[in-house]
Amino acid sequence: MTTRRHRETPTTVATLGDLAQLADYSLMDTLNSDPEGRASGVDHAPRQVYSGHYVPVSPTPLENPEYVAHGKNLFHELGFADSLAQSDDFVRMFSGDLSRVPEPLRKVGWATGYALSIYGTEFYQQCPFQTGNGYGDGRAISVLEAVINGQRWEMQLKGAGRTPYCRGGDGRAVLRSSVREFLAQEHMHALGVPTSRSLSLYVSLTEKVRRPWYSEGSRSVDPDVMVSDPVAISTRVAPSFIRVGQLELFGRRARKQEHPQAMAELEKLVLHLIDREYGDAIDKSLATAEKVVVLAGEFRNRLTSLIANWIRVGYCQGNFNSDNCAAGGFTLDYGPFGFCDVFDPQYQPWTGGGQHFAFFNQPAAAERNFGSFCSAVRPLLAGHPDCLRQLEEIHSDFPKVMQAQMEQMWAAKLGLDAFDADLFRELASLMVETRVDYTMFFRELSHLPDDIGPLEKSFYKGLSCASDPEGLDQRWSAWLAKWKSHTRPGTREQLSSQMKLINPKYSLREWFVVPAYQQAAAGNYALLRELQEVMTQPYAEQSEDVAEKYYRLKPSALFELGGSSHYSCSS
Repeated sequence: MTTRRHRETPTTVATLGDLAQLADYSLMDTLNSDPEGRASGVDHAPRQVYSGHYVPVSPTPLENPEYVAHGKNLFHELGFADSLAQSDDFVRMFSGDLSRVPEPLRKVGWATGYALSIYGTEFYQQCPFQTGNGYGDGRAISVLEAVINGQRWEMQLKGAGRTPYCRGGDGRAVLRSSVREFLAQEHMHALGVPTSRSLSLYVSLTEKVRRPWYSEGSRSVDPDVMVSDPVAISTRVAPSFIRVGQLELFGRRARKQEHPQAMAELEKLVLHLIDREYGDAIDKSLATAEKVVVLAGEFRNRLTSLIANWIRVGYCQGNFNSDNCAAGGFTLDYGPFGFCDVFDPQYQPWTGGGQHFAFFNQPAAAERNFGSFCSAVRPLLAGHPDCLRQLEEIHSDFPKVMQAQMEQMWAAKLGLDAFDADLFRELASLMVETRVDYTMFFRELSHLPDDIGPLEKSFYKGLSCASDPEGLDQRWSAWLAKWKSHTRPGTREQLSSQMKLINPKYSLREWFVVPAYQQAAAGNYALLRELQEVMTQPYAEQSEDVAEKYYRLKPSALFELGGSSHYSCSS
């Protein structure tokens, strides 16, 4: 399989027929299909899948699909014409109807199984059969792999109906969660954070499903009403969708010798991952055990860098289980995520997530997921003691590498040549006591203020927990003076410009997204598209009107509001 191909000129894709010529289904062509699967893809009821890397599944098309939005920046990067997103055959395919796609596109997609570890602990009870053989892509169906301008992309429909892994669910995604993921992926890419991308978003004009959600003005922790929501399908794009949990499933089977091909299937999947995600970093001539060791080091570097970037931009992946951890080292599966408003190291947008996935606990959660990864690939190193020892060293050094990434990130965020632990410790204490807006504070600091006046734009005045406000101001002034004496040399303009490239001005706050998806449910997509434009330019100053609307503190009335400040699910 070739992951990258050289092309003399960039691809121009004006029709679905043009896209069809770029198809290259590496996963289905090189990995094992479930021997009990059906070539027709008519396989939509929950069942156990005992072996094989994927199950052929046909998506369930949306009824009466309507165009909502497409990832304009991604389209341009791929060489897709914007008009393609609203062409009849493209809409049909990416709203779930593969019945009339032109050859060599295939009329069947695929779903994959994976295991679940929560904070490093293996779980089986989420599988309806208590065996681990029924957990996986319950409503995500990949429909295409294509090599475009030398890069392989997998295109996956989310909300495309039931699969054997649906655990009794309807396989649908509602417009609300689809809008959130569609906007978040492209925002994160614009922030410079590795992520899956957003290709398209379509909604059904007639099909709805009922979901638990929050009544208007509710401050309940859990949803308190059932609501009827429009059904949508978003298409997310990535080099692959192989998760740590997917490796774990095959690692567990190999470890327990669950079937004669278990070890061979694990090796095949790991080598496929390397080809898809790490082909440029791992020498193809190495033996499998040696490749696994290099893979572990490369994945550790990507994962630690990713987490540092999450914290840099104020992002919290509220459900960072191993099955939501991409083995390619990028952000995947925007379910109960959030961008923090008020700085809180324990910020967690998902009420069911627990503090182990809170904002500042993400490095530790990543370490647990990395441990699950190491456990998954360890069976491939049996009989290779040197490689096992190297894997253990790579694993044990995770905290040290993670700490170095974090210190490098904080130094850049603060405009320092090197991390200063005391300076940072005092800053974190002041930010918590004062209750500052995370994004606005660092953006204002990037202007290199002469006094604390400009910083006060980011202070939530009514929320301060300081017993001595006047003393707090004095501490801020002292901290500011000390910080300025530690910043890296150069002109004021140079330093400010550098810091503004690290500290975004705009953040995809949930209370911006709520009215966008509410209006979209009523057929008005203007606000959603406006948010898309603003949030794909997060470092730009933009217009005064944009700044007035999107660069501001969270209104006090929205605090503790269910579905805006917190949610128990995203459905």
